[in-house]
Amino acid sequence: MTDINTKDLLLKLTSATGVSGAEENIVEVLKEILSKYGDVSVDRMNNVFCTFGEGYHFLLDAHLDEIGMIVTGITDDGFVKVNKCGGIDNRMLLSHEVSIWTKNGEVKGIFSTLPPHLQNAGDEKKIPSLDDVSIDIGFKKEEAEKRVSLGDRVTFKRNFTPLLGTQISSSVLDDRSGIAAIILAIEELKDINAKITVLFSTQEELGGRGAKVGPYGRNVDEAIAVDVSFGYSPLCKKSDCKEMGKGAMIGVSPILDAKMSQDLIETAKENEIPYQIEAMGTGSTGTNADDITTNQFGIRTALISIPEKYMHSPIEIVDTKDVESVGRLIAEYVKKKAGEINA
Repeated sequence: MTDINTKDLLLKLTSATGVSGAEENIVEVLKEILSKYGDVSVDRMNNVFCTFGEGYHFLLDAHLDEIGMIVTGITDDGFVKVNKCGGIDNRMLLSHEVSIWTKNGEVKGIFSTLPPHLQNAGDEKKIPSLDDVSIDIGFKKEEAEKRVSLGDRVTFKRNFTPLLGTQISSSVLDDRSGIAAIILAIEELKDINAKITVLFSTQEELGGRGAKVGPYGRNVDEAIAVDVSFGYSPLCKKSDCKEMGKGAMIGVSPILDAKMSQDLIETAKENEIPYQIEAMGTGSTGTNADDITTNQFGIRTALISIPEKYMHSPIEIVDTKDVESVGRLIAEYVKKKAGEINA
């Protein structure tokens, strides 16, 4: 076990902004955190790397970017128009508080909504399009243009709410909880007789762009990608989800390395680490693992996920016990594999 407080780590990670393509804030936070572990570098795409050790080479990946929006215009009435950066759920828009991140700092705003008194019959059943809504920052056009520029990124208002027990609700737990799990793991692997490269990759929410280039030329022997997946909540099919608090979700898929998946399962059993199996039947896991497996000459890759409720919303929920299970599973797997290689 590490001395890192998981809740405090998640608070720090989720407080930093990093909408896809504008990740500088979270990049700086991660550079500072990783500096104690090894050599830190940032590539042209804003992928953050930390490398330490020698020998058999493990890559540990989680994405640092978050979904958000980009400013596309300001109306004659002073309302801000936006488009998506990643998979925004339009049901989240109406009446939500947002932050516009400008060169001069944060500008707060509200997504507009039509009072029920002024709606037409059936309006309450409609899902709004981005064309139908605007962000109200409280200014007319001339003043709004002094504060907001085209291309500024927009996020929902930051939220960090500890719930009862060990669950936490926050924005951007996808995939800052995966980053937290890897940090917990490398805290246990500082003196490992192997080579570790941590890749906190960019633009996953735009199609895994950072993971497409990040591992290239690094001669990785095997990789573990960490992301979130579906935790059970009301209205979900139980067959599509896993349970919160029941541990790491070990991926099994045609595109993942079958031996690595099985070895992770055996490692969890041997160390009494809570785990669940997530079986995926298509040619895609929807994570960075898809791109890492085909990088350069191909990389043997496994996927471990953290159960998360309300994905791609401002109130995502994870259980810190699951984050810790993932971190411990990675650490024990790497220790075991490095011991076998060096025996």
